[in-house]
Amino acid sequence: MASLHHHFMSLALEQAQLAYDQGETPVGTVIVIDNTIVARAGNQVESLRDPIMHAEMLALTQALRLTGGKYLTEAALYCTLEPCPMCAAAAMLCRIKTIVYGAPDLRWGACGTLYNLPQDNRFNHRMEIIGGIMEAECGELMKEFFATKR
Repeated sequence: MASLHHHFMSLALEQAQLAYDQGETPVGTVIVIDNTIVARAGNQVESLRDPIMHAEMLALTQALRLTGGKYLTEAALYCTLEPCPMCAAAAMLCRIKTIVYGAPDLRWGACGTLYNLPQDNRFNHRMEIIGGIMEAECGELMKEFFATKR
């Protein structure tokens, strides 16, 4: 299973690199059902001038359109950066099965770092969380991006 996680995270990293190349914060996401990618996206906050256009939000919308349902109960969401509260909540509402992320987000992380929304017993849907997959590679891309901004 670890090799599958690395495979799909490397594809999420490709999406993050595309976002980076377009001047976006380099976060990439792929959504997988039955080992098949059903959606992929990178951040588009700057290009769309919309703070909601995180990679996860874009990929969730794509996956829902592709599957034709309102839930993604068998899906895994791979993201290069730990999802923020908005994205974690959206994944919960979509009934994602598993969130796999690369680097922790020390400022906004809502899957175990600052909050753990997807595993909070007060909600009616909980998800498996797997963090730290290709953490160094995911974190390095973020560091490189922000070093160029300073």
